[in-house]
Amino acid sequence: MKLDPFYLIVDSADWIERLIPLGVKLVQLRMKDQPEETLRAHIRRARASCTVHDCQLIINDFWRTAIEEDCDFVHLGQEDLAEADVAAIRAAGLKLGLSTHDEAELDTALAAKPDYVALGPIYPTILKQMKWDPQGLERIRIWKDKVGALPLVGIGGLKPERLDGVFAQGADSAAVVTDITLNSDPEARTREWIAKTERWR
Repeated sequence: MKLDPFYLIVDSADWIERLIPLGVKLVQLRMKDQPEETLRAHIRRARASCTVHDCQLIINDFWRTAIEEDCDFVHLGQEDLAEADVAAIRAAGLKLGLSTHDEAELDTALAAKPDYVALGPIYPTILKQMKWDPQGLERIRIWKDKVGALPLVGIGGLKPERLDGVFAQGADSAAVVTDITLNSDPEARTREWIAKTERWR
């Protein structure tokens, strides 16, 4: 499979409805600590918007809800993977993306036969506290050599001016959260990301 080189991650359907119409083709809905009914409502809105705009929607963590809501792609962290029923995810026809931060996690991820692997944080990130130091660009090349044809997503501290190095080392897609959602003009920043990643599209 092929991932769009611009991988947007947001925490609400509000963001999806706001930014997807600009031309985003790959988005992850990453909601934490929300009631089930709120999560479902956002998933339904996100699916509707993504369907209209031909955008791939990936649901973070909540694989059971993703199955029940007839989604087609989930992303799991390592802790979530340990508790997930991968066979059930596959039986429901969902694609699977997995986070990795070190070689042991990469081995665990590859054993689950995912549809893509993410590596992070590439640079320092303010999104959440990390027990891992920034991976650096060199680690992207190491990971790409290990995953082969499997799509590789770089995440963590990425900005448009850092993308040349990320893709030069072998990443297939670059994920972004705060560089857009905390920007004073998220729409303009989204357009900048789309334009910057066009050469890899």
